[in-house]
Amino acid sequence: MAVTSPRVRPYVPLGSGSLHSPGALPGLVVAVIGVLLATCVHRLLPAVPMLTASVLLGIAAAHLPGTRQLLRGVAKAGLAVAGKRLMRVGVVLLGLKLSLSDVAGLGWATVGMVLAVVAATFAGTYWLGRRMGLPGDLPLLVATGYSICGASAIGAVSQVTASEEEDIAGSVALVTLCGTLAIVVLPLLHAPLGLDPVQFGRWAGASVHDVGQVVATAQAAGPVALREAVLVKLMRVVLLAPLTAGIGIAVRRSRRERPVVSGRRPPVLPLFVVGFLAMIALRGTGLLGAGVLASADRVQQLVLATALFGLGTAVNLRAMVGKSGGRVALLGLASWVVVAGVSYGGVLLTT
Repeated sequence: MAVTSPRVRPYVPLGSGSLHSPGALPGLVVAVIGVLLATCVHRLLPAVPMLTASVLLGIAAAHLPGTRQLLRGVAKAGLAVAGKRLMRVGVVLLGLKLSLSDVAGLGWATVGMVLAVVAATFAGTYWLGRRMGLPGDLPLLVATGYSICGASAIGAVSQVTASEEEDIAGSVALVTLCGTLAIVVLPLLHAPLGLDPVQFGRWAGASVHDVGQVVATAQAAGPVALREAVLVKLMRVVLLAPLTAGIGIAVRRSRRERPVVSGRRPPVLPLFVVGFLAMIALRGTGLLGAGVLASADRVQQLVLATALFGLGTAVNLRAMVGKSGGRVALLGLASWVVVAGVSYGGVLLTT
């Protein structure tokens, strides 16, 4: 599949700013306050994952008259750094969640099912987005988020595509909103579809986007469903590196005939994705104890929540609707139906 973009633009590394950039501190403070509020929301409403709350609060803040000017002014630089640099850190730490031995224990049938779900979701969403005429990298980023692991996957792939901030923020918002919808809808379908806890857990793990959203969805069916959901979801996360590398190669090939203004090409595999793989390998050595892994998980949640709040503040819903005429929302719903339907069929065939 050729990966193309209608806009010709020079490669600029995502997150070229620094945590120490002048003027970044006010925005980082605002992002931390947003995460604290998201934590409170999660504690009051445990069914709402902290990461989901962070994105939604960021979007809300960007549209409230009292905070809009602050976010577009003194806080803008720091929020951009949070949405870019901290997203990379979150992706690296995500690797510590992966235990390849546990994932391999699911069996080859489940591995094949996950591969089929990821391939069908990615190809179908990308094709439909292009057919709908969506601009820029939106189809590619939405396809990546739906097929792998939501915002983390979007952040990784946007590095190799040099995507514009509005495309990244819009994709993250769409994937998060549809993942939140899954938290409500899938448990309601548990009994009517006649799924046992193992089947429901694997369905949730194969079809819901973000890890936190998977946990929130599957825990409604008990501990067995939760364990199966997390393992299947982590199997999808493993595919982040090969998908990113594949897209990086496709982007390079598609741009060979175009001038590279900066004299640089986007990397096939960003350094932070290499870090993600290194963390998987480190987890596999068994050198890290349960306490260290638990602490790393909490840090990863906080870092990623900060990044997602920053990305949420970059979402302009009016511009998205005006630019796409509602086609972005239609793509999100269509892709959600595809991933849910394909994964449901796959689970029935493999359990």
